Amino acid sequence: MKTIIIKFGGSSLADPGKIRRAAAMVLAAGRRGLRPVAVVSAPADTTDDLLALAAETGGAERSRREGDALLAAGEQFSAALMAMAIEAEGGRAVSLTGAQAGILTDDNFASAAIRAVDAGRLKRELRAGRIPVVAGFQGATRSGDTTTLGRGGSDFTAVALARALGSELCEFRTDVKGIYTAHPAVVPEARKIRRLTYAEVIALARLGTEVRQLRAVQYAARHGIKLHLRSSFHDEQGTLVSASVPGSGVSCLSSSKDGAAALVSAIGRGLTRAHAAAALAAAGAGAAAVSRSAVAVTLRLPAAGAEAALKGLHRAFFGGRGAAARR
Repeated sequence: MKTIIIKFGGSSLADPGKIRRAAAMVLAAGRRGLRPVAVVSAPADTTDDLLALAAETGGAERSRREGDALLAAGEQFSAALMAMAIEAEGGRAVSLTGAQAGILTDDNFASAAIRAVDAGRLKRELRAGRIPVVAGFQGATRSGDTTTLGRGGSDFTAVALARALGSELCEFRTDVKGIYTAHPAVVPEARKIRRLTYAEVIALARLGTEVRQLRAVQYAARHGIKLHLRSSFHDEQGTLVSASVPGSGVSCLSSSKDGAAALVSAIGRGLTRAHAAAALAAAGAGAAAVSRSAVAVTLRLPAAGAEAALKGLHRAFFGGRGAAARR
């Protein structure tokens, strides 16, 4: 029986109804013949609330160790509630802290690195027929101190557990349906992308659109763990991320601020000078080429023109219909 890691973001766990919906998705994976392991973030805004409380109580020079001990509580809150929800639906579950799940880290509090994962407890729980619900974003040092893995660290928890358990697939369930050809709020014609490579998702993150924690995607790429980015609120397929995808051309667009200017990038596979020329022509007056590689073409232009440039590039490469990437 194959193991699948299903990671839920904070917006997917913001209230009891959403937690019950997430629990139902975990149980559904079990009914499909998979052995699910859930990884959970803190409920939406919880980490920010705890940070504000720490600042108010401990001041600017507060202990980083104590800060990690506090912040880890948010994910533990989610893990216990998720386990309760699974059991309320007739399943068997056990909530685990990062330490209980065997995640060993260094002592770089607030941005710890995972050194090893002892999956013994997880495997015992799975053999006993229980669904482990692991608090993401955290681990422990050899001396037992709680550590956190930095912003987005629950993503890293998920891929590290996938490797430790020999899982070939890690699902990320969030409030979006996948990765789109452009931000739908800016380009209404943008469409969901079915498949991308690790290199494309890493390029997106480096160019200002971090759809998943960069460290987690790089780790998944090194160890060949496929990622499936999909919605917590719909059962449709999302975006599958793997080492290779057939074809070449522009897959998606990204934009970010660069001081008083903006950077607009076309990201894809096998990009050439022709793609760079097409991007420059579509971006309009004031755009200048910054860099080009096989994965990304980046332009700089006045910030006021970023939205128009993004729409222009989308028309040039996708015909305004969100179709497959143009060669």
